[in-house]
Parts: sequence; C-alpha cells; structure tokens
Amino acid sequence: MLQKRIFEISDNEEFEALALEVFKHQYSNNKVYGDFCKLLNKDPGTVHHIKEIPFLPIEFFKTKKIVSDTGIPQITFSSSGTTGNQTSKHHVTDLRLYEKSFMKAFTEFYGQPSNYIFLALLPSYLERQGSSLIYMADHLIKSSGHRESGFYLDDLDSLSSKLLKLDQSGKKAFLIGVSFALLDLIEKQQFQLKNTIIMETGGMKGRRKEMIREELHEHLKKGFGVDHIHSEYGMTELLSQAYSKGQGTFECPSWMKFLIRDPEDAQSFMPEGKTGGINVIDLANINSCSFIATQDLGRIEKNKIEILGRFDNSDVRGCNLLLL
Repeated sequence: MLQKRIFEISDNEEFEALALEVFKHQYSNNKVYGDFCKLLNKDPGTVHHIKEIPFLPIEFFKTKKIVSDTGIPQITFSSSGTTGNQTSKHHVTDLRLYEKSFMKAFTEFYGQPSNYIFLALLPSYLERQGSSLIYMADHLIKSSGHRESGFYLDDLDSLSSKLLKLDQSGKKAFLIGVSFALLDLIEKQQFQLKNTIIMETGGMKGRRKEMIREELHEHLKKGFGVDHIHSEYGMTELLSQAYSKGQGTFECPSWMKFLIRDPEDAQSFMPEGKTGGINVIDLANINSCSFIATQDLGRIEKNKIEILGRFDNSDVRGCNLLLL
C-alpha cells in the first residue's frame, strides 16, 4: 500500500520510484491535476523521472478542490490570506497522514516531543479557524505530556515569566512563534536563554515592516540571547515541513524534496546554486496533490535549501516567508 511506504523511504532511489507511483495514482484519481497534466501533454506513459512530473501551481488550491481520494474530508485547512484575497483550502481526508508526517519529521530533527515543554506564541493563527500550524502545535503540546506546555495569545508578561523560570530551572523549552509576536516579546523583555530553542514560523502579516530573514534572526538572537534561531517551512497546501536549525538553510524529511525551477520556463530546472522557483514534492500529500509549484524563491546547494523570498506578484502569506 502506497501510504505505508511513504514514511519508510531510505534513499533517493526509493523516493523517485515511489514519487512516480504517486504521480500515476494522482493522475488517475485527481481530476484537477489529471486535467492539468493533459494540458501539458504529460501522462504516466511519458513521465519516467521526477523532473518530468508536472507541478501544479499552488494557486489552484484557492479555486479548486484538490483531492485524490473519495473519502469525506476530516478537516479542511485554510491559509490566512489578507483581506479581500482568496484563501487556499486543503481538504484532508486522513488526518493520520498529517499527524504521522509532522510527528515523524519533528522526532527525526529534534527527538521525542516529551523532551520539551512547548510554548506556542501564534496569535494570528489562534485568532482564526482552520490553521494547520495550530493543529500541529496543539498535537506537540499534548504529546509533550508537560503541564507547562501551552498556547499564548497576547499575554507576553506571563510568557516572559514562564520562559525565564523554565530556562533557569534547566528544563528544555521549545518556543514556536510567529515572527512579529517574537519581536513584540523581546521588545518587552530581553533574555539570555541557555536551555530554550526558538523557532520562528515566519510572517509579519502587516503587523510590522517586512525584513529579510538574516535581519530578523539577528534581532531575535540578540533579544533571546541565543546563538541560533530555528525555522519551519510548511504551508496549508502541504502535510510536511522542512526545518532549519539556524544557518538559514533547510533540510527535508525523507518523503519530501525541493526542486528549483527556472523562473522563465516552469518545466525546466535550475542547476545547483542557482536561484529559481521552489517546487515541492510532498509524498504525504498522497490524497491531494504531492507535486506543487510554490510562489517561493530559493536555491539548493549541497542538499541544503535556502529560502530567499517570494515572487514579486505573489500574495503576502501569513505563514512562513519573509519578503526580500
């Protein structure tokens, strides 16, 4: 069964073989994606390599129901968007896939959730319905098994006290925060944290002036007194995340891969070290679409992924990326 094999990939050869099987499945079972492939004259008979697989523009999630499964959606995640703009909708027919994806990836990168006390500073996400990030954070909070874990909306004084107390006690804390809220926090309180991981999920959402990632991280490192700021790359349309541990580069779990497309020719790809549009293969998306052309810019060098911003004509996202 395809679903069981997704999280058991051990090398690139296995990934490519399974990606081609998923492509065949989605070509036949996802009408929107199948029609898109036919417009490009692509089908399972002519596609023999992952770079030949068509990548569905992410904007389709705003106007179409992207599903490769006949099951009734257990949840529909939606993007934050901005006033007057359409939001993306991701209809998830099997939440177990999402839970297994983010739990397995988190464990591979950081160890067991029970090792940490999770503090989630995600005000813009808590204030709306349908956030996949809130779903993930809530699951990590519950999986930690610590009573101190929890969400924070706007009580920054309480969060500051909790962070200081936990850090001074030697307990490991994991603060997940949206960028503007983390900046608000360090304006109220300066820290010198020794036992805390700070992870920003991006997004100023019009609350603050946009800044490049390096500038943001310098502010946060100084304010929290840490050597590295971690980052998470995920979005409504995906069920998997890539992580950065602080050098500005991201790594993917074994069932997820980034390709860099030519900005001038969407069906061609850029060589290593060159900037272009980010295409994502997320095999956990087997029940929707695993092959997505995002509006993000990046480059890959020595298997390290650098996120550089967004195309100029893209909507500003509430989730994950800072504009250059």
